[in-house]
Amino acid sequence: MMKDDAQTPLLRVRGLTKTYGGRIGCADISFDLWPGEVLGVVGESGSGKSTLLGALAGHLAPDRGEVIFDTRAEGPRDTVTMSEPERRMLARTDWAFVHQNPRDGLRMNVSAGGNVGERLMAVGARHYGNIRATATDWLGRVEIDPARIDDRPQAFSGGMQQRLQIARNLVTGPRLVFMDEPTGGLDVSVQARLLDLLRGLVRDMGLSAIVVTHDLAVVRLLADRLMVMKSGRVVEAGLTDQVLDDPQHAYTQLLVSSVLQV
Repeated sequence: MMKDDAQTPLLRVRGLTKTYGGRIGCADISFDLWPGEVLGVVGESGSGKSTLLGALAGHLAPDRGEVIFDTRAEGPRDTVTMSEPERRMLARTDWAFVHQNPRDGLRMNVSAGGNVGERLMAVGARHYGNIRATATDWLGRVEIDPARIDDRPQAFSGGMQQRLQIARNLVTGPRLVFMDEPTGGLDVSVQARLLDLLRGLVRDMGLSAIVVTHDLAVVRLLADRLMVMKSGRVVEAGLTDQVLDDPQHAYTQLLVSSVLQV
């Protein structure tokens, strides 16, 4: 984890709450995320972690609370009160979202190079040669043979599709990446390779990230800090190794001992 000289959080969340009728999605969530820090969020199915991620990323409108992001141009802004065009621009530039199912984050009828190139064009790139060269470079960075730049994603394995989605998201150098079960549904050997790739990219690019997962091994490898959620609320938080090696809350102890099916 790295903090900047001004000690300004990249993301400051206060009292974030989302309900569905009478059911709590997430309730009164507050935390700071610092530049270069990775925060893991874990809990069993229905704990509220996916609702929290959706509200943070602007996919869900919270009932109340603040999500204050330190924008490059204007400094801290509450993304909850931003206009929809402002949030869309943020999602194309400073933010990225890696879906569990890569098909949700890719254009399956567009070539691999086109998928990466679209993100570049969304931030103003127009020179075809430069776009293709950058896409080629990024395919190599995520361990996809650059010779397959003109292949469509449906010709790729699940692990390759996820790596392509990562390339599409990171090519513009976002400052904050939201990850929703990034290794979910992949074989163990493919998961290990993808985690190693993600860890290297996060380190080399100095990314901040929020990773939602049910897999404690994923947060052990990727996250600096950890929040444990149950019934929409955070029940324990702290440094990842500290929480996993010496859990204090009974629910966290159950998660760590794999009693709960998460």
